[in-house]
Amino acid sequence: MKRYAWATWGDVNAFFGLMLDNVTVMGLLVVSITLGSPADVAGGLTYTPDFVLTRMIPGTALGVLFGDLVYTWMAFRLARRSGRDVTAMPLGLDTPSTFGIAILVVLPALREGVDRGLGHEQAMLYGWHVSVAVLVLTGVFKVALAPLGNAVRRWVPRAGLLGSLAAIALALISFLPLLSHIGPVPLAGLAALTVILYALVAHRPLPFHFPGALAAVLVGAALFYGFLLLGRALGVPLVPELAEAAPRPPWSPPPLLPATSFDAEWWSMIAVAALKKLPVALPFALATIVGGIDCTESAAAAGDEYDTRTVLLTEGAASLLAGCLGGVIQTTPYIGHPAYKAMGGRAAYTLATALFVGTVGYFGVFGAVIHWLPEAAMFPILVFVGLEITAQSFRATPPKHYAALALALLPTRAYLVTIPLGRILGGRAPAEGGEVVLQTLTCLGSGFIVTSLLWAASLAALLDGKLRAAAAYLLVAGACALVGVIHSPLPGSPLDWPWEVYAKIPDNPELRCQSPYHWAGAYVLAAGVLLALSLFREEENVG
Repeated sequence: MKRYAWATWGDVNAFFGLMLDNVTVMGLLVVSITLGSPADVAGGLTYTPDFVLTRMIPGTALGVLFGDLVYTWMAFRLARRSGRDVTAMPLGLDTPSTFGIAILVVLPALREGVDRGLGHEQAMLYGWHVSVAVLVLTGVFKVALAPLGNAVRRWVPRAGLLGSLAAIALALISFLPLLSHIGPVPLAGLAALTVILYALVAHRPLPFHFPGALAAVLVGAALFYGFLLLGRALGVPLVPELAEAAPRPPWSPPPLLPATSFDAEWWSMIAVAALKKLPVALPFALATIVGGIDCTESAAAAGDEYDTRTVLLTEGAASLLAGCLGGVIQTTPYIGHPAYKAMGGRAAYTLATALFVGTVGYFGVFGAVIHWLPEAAMFPILVFVGLEITAQSFRATPPKHYAALALALLPTRAYLVTIPLGRILGGRAPAEGGEVVLQTLTCLGSGFIVTSLLWAASLAALLDGKLRAAAAYLLVAGACALVGVIHSPLPGSPLDWPWEVYAKIPDNPELRCQSPYHWAGAYVLAAGVLLALSLFREEENVG
């Protein structure tokens, strides 16, 4: 039998690509939930960096360690069975759900803790435990659904699943880093982004076949520190000054969710809060299941035929393990297997990624990486990730369903506007007449992941001439709107009974026209239109 060449020079390129992707996503988590407006920071509505680095990051990193180790073992097993030099499946942290969970679960859970009257430290513990419980439930869901992955793929139109992902990718993964991390530091960020576009989007080789992701980080960091020193010498600000690194105590084993430290009442409260957030989290889990099937198929097309069920069960188990150890972000197979194979990667790159991410995450080295690596150098890779997910969504969707994908982008736009708008207002009331516009944006953006999925699925069915199926998706949307899964008019988008929500809407006729009753009724009427048209078509065909 041919000896498996499991480590080659191609693994170096592949390692930097996969490792930097994971490090960037962990950095994204830290930045997303520790930065905020001055009012947010003063009010204790963001997490402290130390809390995130010592509580959330270790378990999250250990989930990646476990998943990539199993995928490395699967590569050895497939190589032994096939007698070929195979490339391991890449696994890492799921970028879309990192954005979604950070913004829609982790931060709101902290604010719920503050609203309950908890001190900042206790509120952070509350938010962390709620997020952990959400990930554990997500992992259980993924493990249970993994054997049914192909059936799920048949039940939900691809435009619905990919439309919500494309919406997140384009609006949040690509645009927010451009707005918050690249645009404010153009002298370093734009050059790093150009390297990313050249090497990873245009697929042009760099000199000496240097890894594109690593080159972008090095270029961005070199420019940042170069302009930092030049600005100090000239007395002119060219790039922002780095914040002083907080002194760190000697390393100690991180607390991987010490469940025995809290009583039953605390955990029952956590469980109720986590269940309310599942409508936000489960669409992300469903997307990784379908994405895992696509990843396995793309690997098979490249010549490496892995067992789909094992691939899905592994990433589900990795997410579950991460949650049990205090992590908050799910893992997923990455779509880039053919690219890593083209680089010459085998199994060493996933092994090295597992050990590196697990080590820096568990032993606290990641905090130093985040501090000294400029965001303008690190975050351009996310622009590529967002563009690639969006492009892949369109490539994998039938052309006649493109309008459904485009429709899925609209609710995300509404949510996107509320992010900078909330910072601009800083808790102040909008100008006269602006409260209706603000509530409309809140309603359209609330639960945008589920809204995007259902809107796109309904339009895809309509484009296929399946009017009753399209109406069914609208009725599901109406049921979701009635209990606040989507279109909640209240800040924080709480799940609640419609009469409770209606009582909390300000006594303004224009605002009360957007209650859960109104949104649910609107969907019922829209579904009724499609059902009536389906009956007309049947009579027309009979005639």
